This record gives sequence, C-alpha cells and structure tokens, in this order.
Amino acid sequence: MRRISKRTVFLLILMGILVAGLLFFTARYFLHAREWVTFQGSPHVYSGSNLSSGRVTDRSGVLLLDSTGESRVYAEDETIRKATLHLLGDRYGYISAPILTEYADKLVGFSIVNGLYGAKQASNTAVLSISAQVQKVALEALSGYHGTVGVYNYKTGEILCAVTSPSYDPDNMPDIEGDQTGAYDGVYLNRFFQIATVPGSIFKALTAAAAIETLGDLSGRTFTCNGTLDIEGDTLVCNGTHGTQTLTQAFANSCNVAFGQLAMEVGAEAMEEYAEKLGITTSLSFDGLTTAAGSFDLTDAANFEIAWAGCGQYNDLINPCQYMTYMGVLANGGEAALPYIMDRVEGGVFAGYEHGKKTTGRVLERATTDTIAQMMRNNVVNIYGAWQFPDLEVCAKSGTAEVGDGTTPNATFAGFIRDTDYPLAFIVIIEHGGAGSAAAAPIAGKVLNACVDVLSQEKS
Repeated sequence: MRRISKRTVFLLILMGILVAGLLFFTARYFLHAREWVTFQGSPHVYSGSNLSSGRVTDRSGVLLLDSTGESRVYAEDETIRKATLHLLGDRYGYISAPILTEYADKLVGFSIVNGLYGAKQASNTAVLSISAQVQKVALEALSGYHGTVGVYNYKTGEILCAVTSPSYDPDNMPDIEGDQTGAYDGVYLNRFFQIATVPGSIFKALTAAAAIETLGDLSGRTFTCNGTLDIEGDTLVCNGTHGTQTLTQAFANSCNVAFGQLAMEVGAEAMEEYAEKLGITTSLSFDGLTTAAGSFDLTDAANFEIAWAGCGQYNDLINPCQYMTYMGVLANGGEAALPYIMDRVEGGVFAGYEHGKKTTGRVLERATTDTIAQMMRNNVVNIYGAWQFPDLEVCAKSGTAEVGDGTTPNATFAGFIRDTDYPLAFIVIIEHGGAGSAAAAPIAGKVLNACVDVLSQEKS
C-alpha cells in the first residue's frame, strides 16, 4: 500500500506539472499567438519585408494597395501611388509600412479561434482615414518642394492628409542612388512622422499660450518695437519696425521684439513646462507609428536665447504631426482628439478592428484658446488674406524658420478651421521655401478646400 501510495503521489505530481504546462502554454498562446504568426520573416505572411496579404483602401473606398496576389498592386493613379508611398511602403523595403505591420494579424485574417486560415484569410481590407484625392492634391501643391502637409479632424482624430515630399512611384522606381540633382534627398524619410524641424514663428502660438496663462490678462498691454531689442549685449532683430502695438497686433506682425519680451517674462522654467505639457518634447505613438520628439531646451540659456526660443528659433524643434495636434487643441477649446490613420479592418468577427477615440486631455483653459484662436483669425483676415480660404473660417499663423548656413528659410504655416462641419487642423512645412505666408499658405488653401470637398461628399 505504501508503494502504491508513493506511485499515486508521483503520478499526481506529474499530472500537476502537465496541467501547469498546458495552462502556461495556453496563456502564452492567447497572449503571443499574433506575434508568433505575424512576425516579419514569416513566409506565410510576408514576401521579403512586405506583408503579402490583405487590401488597403482610403476612406472613400479607393484601392491603394492589394497584396492578395503574387505581387503588390498599387493604386491606378500614379500621383496617388507617390502620395501614399510613405504610408504603404515600396516593393523593396527601402520605405517601410509600420501601419500594415501593426495590423498584420487583422489583414491576414488570423484569429485565436480559427488560426491563420480563417474563412476570410488573405482577403481582409484595411480602411485608412486618409483621402486619396486630398493626398494627391497635397503632393501636387508641393510642386517638387521637399516638405510635408498634414490635416486631421480635431474632433475625431482621423488624419485626412499625411503627405511627404519628395516621393517616387513604387511602380517605376527611379535611380535614387545615382541622382545628382538633389531631387530625392531624404526620400526614404517620412517628413510628417519621422523628423523634427525648426518651427519659426508658428511657435509664437505656444509662447502666447504660456504668456496668457502665466502673466495674466494681456488684453490692455502694449509692446513697442523699434526693429531691434538689446538684451544684455546681444541684439534680437525683428522682421520690421512695428511701433506701439497690442498683443493681437504683435501676433499679426509676428513681432520678435514683443514675443521675445514675453518669453523672457514667462521664464525658462515655465516655457519648458508649457512645451512639455503641449506635447512639443514628446512623441506620439499610434498605428505602429512613433513620431519624432521635438526639442525645447533652455538649460543654462541666457535671456537672449530664451527670447529667441520664444520666437521659434534658438534650438527649438517640432514634429509636424505633434504640432498639428496642438493646433487641434487650440481649435477645440483646450482638448483635442489624438490623431490616427487606421480607421478599421473589415474582416471576420474575431479578425476585424475599429478605431476607438483617444484625446489629449485638457491641456489649456478655454479662455486661453479662445483668445489665441481670435488672434489667429485676425491674421488670416488682415494679413494672409481670407480670399485664400473662400467660405472657410480659417485661423492660422505663418512662420519663416531660419535654418542657418545662409540658406533660404523654411516656410511654415499652421492653423485650423473653426467649423463644426469641417473641424480640421493642419500644418504645412516647406524646406527652403521662404516666407510661410507666401509659400505655404496657398498650399494650405488648396488642401483644405480638397478636404472640405471630400467631407461634403460624405455628408451628401
């Protein structure tokens, strides 16, 4: 009996180990099966570095990519192929497609219950929030300039436009390595997500927010600009001689003297706090994408450097997607939806996906954003020309970002539409484009009007 008892205990221990192992494997399966099945390099899911299953369309159903056959089939329209290249990737893996990798399990039809070979395997469709037509208009409007255009709905978070230039046709790849013209410099970079760039005077919208919330009511204050401001032996040069002006007038004049003074009064510590709170120094992560982080570092900065930073220069850097989101915050009363591109994946019950809304949380007081929005509207009406945005209540700020080395400045332009039917925030950055109001504003006008056309068609 004693021997039988020992055997029973031994068998029970073995059974316990077996059950524990099965439970451990089952848990691991449910937690990691998607990763195991869809890892890059899997011959069942990838062809080289490209996902070999699923289809991708824009918000209107325009086919952007079909990977269900032996090779990739891109959009019929050449310009649309170029305009969506940095989102979908090319044939050879020079440009990746993290959005498709992130949702690979959904596109191949994998489910925990049915495994990889479900009823809809290799036929699921990803629907992106972008508009192929708007992408096309944006790339054509850039006219060969290196830069980026972004537009998103600050109520819902859906990105309608995320174009980067230069680009190329994935169906007719040029000799990039042999190019001597510079036309393809930085072509493998997604300038909307992957870079941080000097903002120039569009950054004054952040300096204004910090000043309004830390210095109190500025509505009755005036600033005197004589063209320069001497700061402890250094000279801050303005873009004009503006005389005595209110904050609204200084914002419209893009006065370096006024905003340099405000930045120094706010102080380095508070300016850094607002840059962090408004997302300038952090990254956004969504749909497998992680944006570049901007920079706003005033460690040991002298007063002249603080003033220059308040004008969007010194060592200031912004990521276009992140700063576009800040424009959404200004438009939406201090809190905005976070951006996204993958709207949904149409598939089986277990394989589908639909985006859920996320927000920034409240980062500014409504009174602050209302004041800045009104100043930005004044800019459009009295400086840039409302005629560039017919029938749209556009609020904006331009910038001319000095990038050193005696080169032509970058043109920047950012803002939003105040309209419940078309709640859109935007940013345009043109490398070496010159003045933002002259070079970037017309591009914004073309792209915003294209967005409105698309949204109007969806409502009808």
